Amino acid sequence: MTAPAHPSRKSSLRDMVSRLPKSPSNNGDGPGQLPTSAYFGINTFGARQMRDKLPKDVYAKLVAAIRHGKKLDLEIAPTVAQVIKEWAISRGVTHFTHWFQPQTGLTAEKHDAFLNFDDDRQPLESFTGAQLIQSEPDASSFPSGGLRATWEARGYTAWNPASPVFIVESGGTRTLCIPSVFIGYHGEALDEMTPLLRSSDALSAKAIELLELLGDKGVHRVFTTLGPEQEYFLIDRGHFALRPDLVMAGRTLVGAPPARGQQLEDHYFGGIPERIQACIAEAEHELYKLGVPIVTRHNEVAPSQFEMAPMYEETDIAVDHNQMVMATLRKVALRHGLQALLNEKPFAGINGSGKHCNWSLSISADNTELDGFNLLKPGKTPHQNIRLLVFLAAVLKGVHRHANLLRAGIASSGNEHRLGANEAPPAIISVFMGQSLTAMIESIAAGKTSANAAQAMIKLGVAKLPEVEKDNTDRNRTSPFAFTGNKFEFRAVGSSASIAFPIVLLNAAVAEVLGEMIEQVKATTKRNKPVEDAVLAVVREVFKETAAIRFEGNNYSEEWVKDAAKRGLPNLRRTPEALEQLNTRQAKSLLTKLGIFTKEELESRYHVRMERYVKDILIEMHTLKEIVDTLVLPAAFEYGATLAASAANAVTAGIKIVPQVAAANELGALIESLRERRKALGEAIEKAEGLHDDLAKQAKFLTSTGADSMLAVREVSDQIELSVSDECWPLPKYREILFPV
Repeated sequence: MTAPAHPSRKSSLRDMVSRLPKSPSNNGDGPGQLPTSAYFGINTFGARQMRDKLPKDVYAKLVAAIRHGKKLDLEIAPTVAQVIKEWAISRGVTHFTHWFQPQTGLTAEKHDAFLNFDDDRQPLESFTGAQLIQSEPDASSFPSGGLRATWEARGYTAWNPASPVFIVESGGTRTLCIPSVFIGYHGEALDEMTPLLRSSDALSAKAIELLELLGDKGVHRVFTTLGPEQEYFLIDRGHFALRPDLVMAGRTLVGAPPARGQQLEDHYFGGIPERIQACIAEAEHELYKLGVPIVTRHNEVAPSQFEMAPMYEETDIAVDHNQMVMATLRKVALRHGLQALLNEKPFAGINGSGKHCNWSLSISADNTELDGFNLLKPGKTPHQNIRLLVFLAAVLKGVHRHANLLRAGIASSGNEHRLGANEAPPAIISVFMGQSLTAMIESIAAGKTSANAAQAMIKLGVAKLPEVEKDNTDRNRTSPFAFTGNKFEFRAVGSSASIAFPIVLLNAAVAEVLGEMIEQVKATTKRNKPVEDAVLAVVREVFKETAAIRFEGNNYSEEWVKDAAKRGLPNLRRTPEALEQLNTRQAKSLLTKLGIFTKEELESRYHVRMERYVKDILIEMHTLKEIVDTLVLPAAFEYGATLAASAANAVTAGIKIVPQVAAANELGALIESLRERRKALGEAIEKAEGLHDDLAKQAKFLTSTGADSMLAVREVSDQIELSVSDECWPLPKYREILFPV
């Protein structure tokens, strides 16, 4: 056989790898050289640094703004700015930026220099209180979903003092980042953080009111905590660069499954390869300097898949930190000749990646017994566990009532491929409570306990409740929303997503129910019933109403799909139908009455996400068409010609049996089938682009005909991959990408 005319995949890879940047040498303060505690948060100006640097009265006012959710006193801004500037300059910082989270799923920043000039035109470093508090980036090119015209450029960023400022080191420079919200000229929320802060305030207000009814006084704030477990793939940068689908779409659009995938289950919790270990350790080192408390790293189920997880933090800080995690993984991976893949389903046939959001509620109070108390943690007294039950009931009812809205919060093109697959929670939202709590809930709902709350708690075995945290609650990895002892794990969130929006919707759902329970408790206590007995009565009704959302079995089974339908639970498998839930009267009522979104802001979220879905699919379709035209078909033609030439030579030599003829004919049939399906793909692209004036119709077409046309092309392309000579195939194969040598 003649050698291929183009450079082989293997030679291209060797050349590519030889040009990759090498891992930086350890300068003595890198991973493993110092204990983490010695440098943790060194690039963060947090509460400890502020306490040491600021005057006591200024520090007290700043802490009040952070701890109690009060507005920042503008009079202290110049002092705070001066201290931050001095600290930043001492760390070699030359520029600052208001770091914010537009509706792209990523972060954004515009750098300004500290450089200024005095009246004599002499250079000096300057950073004012006004510059700390607010900036004015161009807002015209960020997604707004129709909130503003593209020619309306003015937008504002405003510092969120609850999230510490930090320094990013990149390319030999250091930049001061000021975590901020992003709003339009008329105050409309253009970012992910503003609605999150609003939802936190709404939830806090309702929770405080309920706690006061229960007799828990002196609570300043109830805040949510979050611990997002981040799954991701690390693959060779050379393999990535040679795959147009990974570069353009973040996932493989063609690729035959290897003989060995994850079926041996030998990668999960296995030894981390040395090259990967070096990359992850360096990423952790960078994150530790930023004050991100990563405490877990391990191999995930799929080959080349990994996970890192932090300790729980206040939610808005956790959201900021998760963005830092994703950015740091991408940046550090390149230094090691690797590529971090955060797409939910980068490889067909093996596990995809999620972002398990461990969510709970905690108290900020003057009362030391209450301060820092986790409201979802089983307690040691009847009162504490009445409090636990009422908040468990609120979460159950919120998820039950707004399951469709929570599904909308995790909807994306990437997550569409993951939800319902073998490793991921299905598109049906249900709640797992565990055997012990389920038995307790059902006992209360059935009225098997006394109407007297204290007696009921004793009968239920209050002394055993703390054991739920460790012993009596199993884990259900198939559940999209599971109680795991002292928190709920929202497992269905996608790995590439900003976690702000799903948590906004969860906060809102729970806040609404807390408000209703407050009114119900008040109405019951008016009838001279003790407050805890009234609470138990309300909880009992909630547990009855929410039986349908509780499911303890295998969420992956076909039986559950049928059972869920009988229970009336929504099964929104596709992204467009999930996003439509943002337009329902119920969603609009919930989110506007709590002040989390205006009607226009909510509509913009729908449009931004639908537009993103449409753009994602169209990019995938165009990329697949290009791969077929420029890589798959040329490789197939070349190998077909090689077979034909070999067959002709065999016939000329008088060989009786010439199997190359049959092989060439089989390949020819596959080529013809691929050309037909490629034509249908092109027609689908043309049809989809012609529907641009009707976003909903366009999305519906893409999720059906568009997706089907891509799948049809892939099916034949993958057959051709398994038929063509390995040396002729131009794309790195799954076995090479997932099992690097």
